[in-house]
Amino acid sequence: MSTLAVETLALKAEKNELVSSFVQRSTRKALTQTFTTIAPYMLLLYAAIESLSVSYWLSAFFTALLTLFVLRVFVMLHDCGHNCLYPTPEANARAGFIFGVMCGVPQYVWSKHHDYHHSTNGNWNKYRGPLSVLSVEEYSELSDKQKCSYARQRKLFMGPLAGFLYFLFNPRFTWIKGTLGLVAHLVKGKLADRSQSYSDIASTYETRYWATWREYRHMSANNVVLLSLWVLAASFFGAAEFFSVYVIALSLAGAIGIILFTVQHNYEGVYASGDEGWDYYTAALAGTSYLKLPAFLNWFSADIAYHHIHHLSARIPNYNLKACHQQYRHLFTNVKRLSLKDIPNAFSYIIWDENNGTLITAEQYNNLYGATAQAA
Repeated sequence: MSTLAVETLALKAEKNELVSSFVQRSTRKALTQTFTTIAPYMLLLYAAIESLSVSYWLSAFFTALLTLFVLRVFVMLHDCGHNCLYPTPEANARAGFIFGVMCGVPQYVWSKHHDYHHSTNGNWNKYRGPLSVLSVEEYSELSDKQKCSYARQRKLFMGPLAGFLYFLFNPRFTWIKGTLGLVAHLVKGKLADRSQSYSDIASTYETRYWATWREYRHMSANNVVLLSLWVLAASFFGAAEFFSVYVIALSLAGAIGIILFTVQHNYEGVYASGDEGWDYYTAALAGTSYLKLPAFLNWFSADIAYHHIHHLSARIPNYNLKACHQQYRHLFTNVKRLSLKDIPNAFSYIIWDENNGTLITAEQYNNLYGATAQAA
């Protein structure tokens, strides 16, 4: 029996004890994290904009700090979505909504999609990560030009654009497009049959932008509040001054978030199963990395680098992850250790090799399947 299999069995045996020891939430710790995140965010946003008239370098310094706090805002939103920051669902929902407005992401909607990732972690037939990784079969169907484009879109330097789309553009675009579609559907339905109520007509509306009406209400609330704040901020600071700082900070923070999430699941030798044989515990150990970060980055990312603990149980709050890892480190010897210098290499693993249950690089694909694909 392999060491991974032995460790998996031990993890299954000790999981309940591990979780019960570290699952307790603390209102005091949650409030402290909330206020030490929100207050600096607001102060740095103000300082970065106001300092534009003094020095661009000073503004850039404040914007860099603001970027790190936006990242922390997003991780706080993430924890609220798992109901693991505060002790009660109500407190997590309220804080999560605020954090969602601050980073541009509707928290409730995001958390529903993120829950799917947790329930399928390591099963790459069901979830392909933020980079939308292609399988060997899918990749082989691309032309040479498409393969180059696919690889280029997944380079590190594309991070800020991806962050802009993730935090700023997509949440606004999908809500507006879906809402316009809903309005058109209501008008069309009413013209076709005036006896129908708007609620009955709306119940027949189908869209890929939200799964339930509750999701739509949360999307709407997030966007209405955020767009209103944009108008107020632009009126107070000036549109150019406000958006030059705001867009840069959120785009860079989004890039960092996507990079962190990617290297926690995309790396050499990662467990990447299909439906058959998939195991939740094996995925937590071999399908999730432990990213060893400097202490200050662990603070800004709320210890999300202890990702193997988080995927073992999403109910454990961020302020307990490190202690859990240290106490049960004997269970995690097979977890992949990565550092900042490993990130560029990890980003080259962009193809799911469904035949061998792992991720591979384009070069490895050519070595393994290039001749077969060329012959075909």
